[in-house]
Amino acid sequence: MSVVSVSLLIGYLIIGITCLFTVYYIIRNRKKYGIKLIPILNAVFAVNVGLISSTFYIFSVVFFISPEVNTALWKLSIISGIGSLFIISILYSFFLQYGKIPILPFLFFILLGGLLIGILFRTDSILIETEISGTPLIFISDPTSINYIFSPLTSSVLITFQVSTMVYFFYIAYIVYLKTKKKKETLPLIINMILLFIPIFIYLMYILTAQTLYRELYIILIWISTFSLCVMLIKKPEMFYILPNRIYAINIYHKSGILLYSYNVEGSSSIKNEPAIWGNILIGLNHILSEFIDKTDKIDVLQTRNSDIIVHYDEELSYAIVIITNRKNVIVERLLNSFSEEFKNQYRDELVQILDLNRIIDVAEFNDAKTLIERNFRLYL
Repeated sequence: MSVVSVSLLIGYLIIGITCLFTVYYIIRNRKKYGIKLIPILNAVFAVNVGLISSTFYIFSVVFFISPEVNTALWKLSIISGIGSLFIISILYSFFLQYGKIPILPFLFFILLGGLLIGILFRTDSILIETEISGTPLIFISDPTSINYIFSPLTSSVLITFQVSTMVYFFYIAYIVYLKTKKKKETLPLIINMILLFIPIFIYLMYILTAQTLYRELYIILIWISTFSLCVMLIKKPEMFYILPNRIYAINIYHKSGILLYSYNVEGSSSIKNEPAIWGNILIGLNHILSEFIDKTDKIDVLQTRNSDIIVHYDEELSYAIVIITNRKNVIVERLLNSFSEEFKNQYRDELVQILDLNRIIDVAEFNDAKTLIERNFRLYL
């Protein structure tokens, strides 16, 4: 058995174990990833690349069963790869806005993907060239003994699909970089995009040249890229809600409607873009807050064209925290609940004193709330 075969088998075991551990970590820590769909997509991607695609690669290159079976396995590896690119495309879309998938790009991807899968069902779409003859082997001594030749139609559609997805990834990464306040937070996304671009480029070289060196190099590089992505998923799960989400302002109101403390995030232009709306909203909030103690069904989110306004009520001490964000999600709500508990514990005496609406409220007593806000919402500030 050749060094290349041994290397591929070792790589297959490493990436399989890595992806299984990553899936286990994602399932155990799924709340860290924002909305429920994100950990599901990440787990499916890890299983697809680390187990399904890798198995098809290995059994179509390192093992030889028969020309028909090996060709079918290679075609399945392509279909599995298409699925992985679809999943990554969806995840990249969520970096711009949770739960929103651009219609036109994905219609184009679906059209190309469906066309490619249809082409692969043709017997002449991919042909196998092998130097192995006689009784089929369990192991092949040299992966170069098996080669796959793409028809012109298969090549053109596959190249178009992969180039289109990479252009889409570059576009998303560029937009996210421009919109993100903390540029360094985009670094994992950019690194992952580069690591993804390199193996795809190598795969295109294999399609065009039919040199097996590019094929084996592609498999190794896609494993390296997947390994890096798994590390990112474990080390930086917060990037899935840091990059697409922004907090514009945090306000704390007494039940009388008096503003106890206000924190405006620097560079929050979306608030300034809706001045007419904000006047009406704040008037409405004052009315809501003045009566919320007696309400059973309370408003916990208001929406404007560019923003969501999340309202958290504390009935015990008669105050409410209002967060203005571009999109409501479970992470922001979790941080809001944590901040509310700290605020209540730190200012319990002051809040108890002003339960009496006839008492003069000194808002200066709450100036240190800034420290609590910056500690709890540091990822967004």
